Amino acid sequence: MRNKTAAGIFALFLGWAGVHRFYLGQVGLGILYFFLMFLGISFVLGIIDAVIFFNMSEQEFDRKYNSRAGMVPPIYNQRAQQGYPPIASPRQRGKAPAPPRNMQVPGRELQNPYKVNGIKKYKEFDLEGAIDDFTKGLEINPRDISLHFNLACAYSLTEKVDKAYAHLDRAVSLGFNDFEKLKTHDDLAYVRIQDRFEEFQKNGYRLEIPVAPPTVQKTEETPVEEHVQDDVLLAQLKRLAELRDRGLLSEQEFVIEKKKLTR
Repeated sequence: MRNKTAAGIFALFLGWAGVHRFYLGQVGLGILYFFLMFLGISFVLGIIDAVIFFNMSEQEFDRKYNSRAGMVPPIYNQRAQQGYPPIASPRQRGKAPAPPRNMQVPGRELQNPYKVNGIKKYKEFDLEGAIDDFTKGLEINPRDISLHFNLACAYSLTEKVDKAYAHLDRAVSLGFNDFEKLKTHDDLAYVRIQDRFEEFQKNGYRLEIPVAPPTVQKTEETPVEEHVQDDVLLAQLKRLAELRDRGLLSEQEFVIEKKKLTR
């Protein structure tokens, strides 16, 4: 378990090299601090971080930086939205959290087993295992917002930026609208330091802004409007095929989205 005082000391004396970020498991930020050292910026950032750590409460520090050392991780979980109480931390219960059992909720389907196992592995910082389970969970329910969000967090922590952005885009397209979480979530820090994040944010946290087909006056000689609509449909189908070929969409997701476009 990481220590708040140790993090503060590392930030104060070695923050210019990003040592405290490596200590906290934030490898991407640590590398960023190291390169900013040559501009002199990381010296100031290290002092600021040290002040923040020394003035931070133990509970707040644990919530942010010890979540994967046995505590409940701050990942998007629909449990609270469904009206259930939050899962207690090991400090509150005196033992590691047990994964919830599959149970029938009135008006809802059985809990996705891959989602349950994926969250458990995520808590244990087995990110590759969590990614594998979350992906299998999407084969059962490709429209599960929390699975897409959790996959984005896991891909961000493993520095697989393209896949992280793809799953964030998918979560937003399915109705995720807690945009403040996208701007503050610790596990999405590597996504936010990318150059493309500003454009992603301007696009409403989507990879591309949906564009309506241009208005074209139809003439008797040439059915221009029908050609325009066909071109737009072909472009959308081509985009879906590209996402599938790059591994950003499963075959099942591809088939579902294709049916929507060709209705």
